[in-house]
Amino acid sequence: MAKVDSITPEILRELLRYDPNTGKLYWKPRGRECFSSDRAFKAFNSKFAGKEALTSPNESGYKRGNVLGVTVRAHRAGWAIYYGEWPNGFIDHVNGDTSDNRLANLRTATQTQNMWNTRPTKNCKSKLKGVHFCKTTNRWRSKIRLDGKHIHLGRFDTEEAAHAAYCKAAKNYHGEFARTE
Repeated sequence: MAKVDSITPEILRELLRYDPNTGKLYWKPRGRECFSSDRAFKAFNSKFAGKEALTSPNESGYKRGNVLGVTVRAHRAGWAIYYGEWPNGFIDHVNGDTSDNRLANLRTATQTQNMWNTRPTKNCKSKLKGVHFCKTTNRWRSKIRLDGKHIHLGRFDTEEAAHAAYCKAAKNYHGEFARTE
């Protein structure tokens, strides 16, 4: 199985067009030399040329597709086409929408920074990030993760007060990658 590194940004630029304003990728027409027969050449261009590419969402909502037999994520392909190199590390979606691949919504990040910009877990009693209910004290507890450790921010009478403490700490510790909702 070929690796994504075998697909260079130059190859992507030959095969795809990226619109940084919409975040969409489109198949470019291919020349006859790319195909073993006239039939295959005509079939590809009539079916794909000019059409949106890499549109299949995975379980996390990231758009992806195959380029020369290699599965490529659309946000990484758009980045590579625009900047002429594969991103070093992670690409974070600023607004948290993994299907929104506009260039203004993409930024490089470490794995930690990318995790800071996630939504709250769905299986928690609180819908507010950084907050959970502590049964032993019958109060809301707020905590934040930093450098692999949890920092206790306090116990509060209301869910909103606990979340306010999380929001303040997130802006302080996580900066531009802080997601509070």
